[in-house]
Amino acid sequence: MDHSLITTTFDLSGYKIIKHLGIVKGIIVRSRSVLGTIGGSLQTLFGGNISLFTELCENTRTESYELMVKHAEQLDANAIIGVRYDTTELMSGVSEVLCYGTAVKVEKL
Repeated sequence: MDHSLITTTFDLSGYKIIKHLGIVKGIIVRSRSVLGTIGGSLQTLFGGNISLFTELCENTRTESYELMVKHAEQLDANAIIGVRYDTTELMSGVSEVLCYGTAVKVEKL
């Protein structure tokens, strides 16, 4: 899928939506490792960006995005509109990241 046809908006400039294929999603449930938690806790002592947690969050979002794209490709979509992320803490140290949108077929105007 052309990643330029994946957007948070509900239309694509220069394209016409010809078919809505439904909601697509990618879900990842991730826990922090003991070492990551200790390292992140140490970083909080100095303030600023907690790079260990930032990296964990970025990797998790990327994986959920990629799963959403695979789901859309299984439906034969060539674009995804209305993309959003949602995060829920399931328990201490365990979070769910959901990336979702609407799979569509588009054609160039």
